[in-house]
Amino acid sequence: MAKIISKLKSNNKFAHFLILVSAIGLVASFILTIEKFQLLKDPKVQLSCNFNPVVSCGSVISSPQSEAFGFANPLIGLVGFAVIITIGVGMIAGAKYKRWFWLGLQAGTIFGVLFSTWLFYQSLYVIKALCPFCIVVWAVVIALFVYVTRYNLINGNIKVKKSFQALSRLFCENAWFIVALWYLAIFVAILNRFWYYWKTLF
Repeated sequence: MAKIISKLKSNNKFAHFLILVSAIGLVASFILTIEKFQLLKDPKVQLSCNFNPVVSCGSVISSPQSEAFGFANPLIGLVGFAVIITIGVGMIAGAKYKRWFWLGLQAGTIFGVLFSTWLFYQSLYVIKALCPFCIVVWAVVIALFVYVTRYNLINGNIKVKKSFQALSRLFCENAWFIVALWYLAIFVAILNRFWYYWKTLF
């Protein structure tokens, strides 16, 4: 009974995590969508997130990369984060999802983190500008990927060979550290790429 209660509490925490983090991503995606529509109406409009030559949403949103699949990228976020919030709410309500469902969510987070990494590279080295709301979305996707993976490993949705079980346990026990290290790598990359501008501010 104690194990069942402990597992329910753990699932509840994970559900709240899914809802909270995805809500942040949903808000950021919504703002980006509004900004995109404003730019389509008036290409000369000054967006609220245009702060300087480096931190400039306009440069990013108006780029071809902002419509990688033929439509505005933030629309993917609007749908994806809304779905994950629904999953979290369902868990709190007592819903139980099959293994294939969790593997589907895992595939979605893998796509999300790969797509975000590509957008991050494009932003830094091709577009040469940063979008603060995009960075928020990247951060959310990274956290979701790591913790959905952790959840699937702990609950056996992802089968791990015996030789990799120690590595799997290490990953699960240090998920927060992996996320923090990932964020640090992004920060260092941004700092290094635009150092020519940052140093003028001191």
